Amino acid sequence: MDRSPGQRYRFEQYFSFLQKNGVSCKLAYIISAADDKVLYASGKYLKKARIGLRAIIKRYNQLKTIHEFDLVVIYREAILTSSIFFEKKLAKKGIPILFDFDDAIWVKDVSQGNKSLSFLKNANKIKEILPLCNHVTAGNAYLKNFALQYNENVTIIPSTIDTSKYLELESRSKERITIGWVGSHTTIKHFETILPVLRELKKKYKDKIEFKVIGDPDYFNSDLSIKGIAWNNSKEVEFFNMLDIGVMPLPEDEWTRGKCGMKGLLYMSVNKPAVMSSVGMNSEIIANGVNGFLADTPEEWFDVLSKLIEDENLRKTIGLAGRKTVEEKYSMNSQKEKYLDLYLSLMN
Repeated sequence: MDRSPGQRYRFEQYFSFLQKNGVSCKLAYIISAADDKVLYASGKYLKKARIGLRAIIKRYNQLKTIHEFDLVVIYREAILTSSIFFEKKLAKKGIPILFDFDDAIWVKDVSQGNKSLSFLKNANKIKEILPLCNHVTAGNAYLKNFALQYNENVTIIPSTIDTSKYLELESRSKERITIGWVGSHTTIKHFETILPVLRELKKKYKDKIEFKVIGDPDYFNSDLSIKGIAWNNSKEVEFFNMLDIGVMPLPEDEWTRGKCGMKGLLYMSVNKPAVMSSVGMNSEIIANGVNGFLADTPEEWFDVLSKLIEDENLRKTIGLAGRKTVEEKYSMNSQKEKYLDLYLSLMN
């Protein structure tokens, strides 16, 4: 529990609500927190092989008790290889299967530490899994349209935020405006696409502004005095509150068009104005200049960030509107009944 951002924002946070409404949930994980550190590191192939073997055995043993359940939810895949053995076995059991995904997982995306093991991945296996399932939940319309090619029963459920937890903390007086990005070592390349803009802003505003990167502790940029901060789940709300402006730059490609805008939504949830590339779902979330800003060219990024740096009232107004959008469309509270109704309908 509480390890993978995708799982947390897709379904884990609903477990208590579902339990209160008669739906008991069991998380059938096969990789431990300790295993995560090994799997995403470079090398360590023998240890990775052992972890993989243990995972296969664990998943196989879980199949033996699957008859005890009324619904199986598969998030992305049953096991991290090219095989769909377990999905096929589940389909033969006759228990309803719900498939959930929140990324363009048909596009091969391998972490830097596992480039040499990319042959074990088969991004196209989703095309074989989808027809085996009774229903599919997708994070946005782009993903839904893909899934409809292989399964006619698809529902959009966006990734959501627990707005009772994500709140703006009491503001403290600050000498500098903080522009920040939150992510991981695998996506830091997206942040770096706006470095030229940030350098120009630093020349213009000097010590009036500062920059933070949260989530990649190894990141360092001497020009902008940035030292990455390690992620800590227990401090996530505090981290987002460290910012005055949140940025989410993205390139335009098949992978990013499938993103669900979670980074921007998290900025918005704590009343921080979000500036996002107009890629994929970002353009659906943001009404430009109303609840956030969309920027694509270096000129647009520089102009929007300059306005927000100079205008405290604009930051507050946009931040409040962003929070309202999250509450109405992208909060756990706004989607919980949809989850419950869908699960009950499949089990019945």
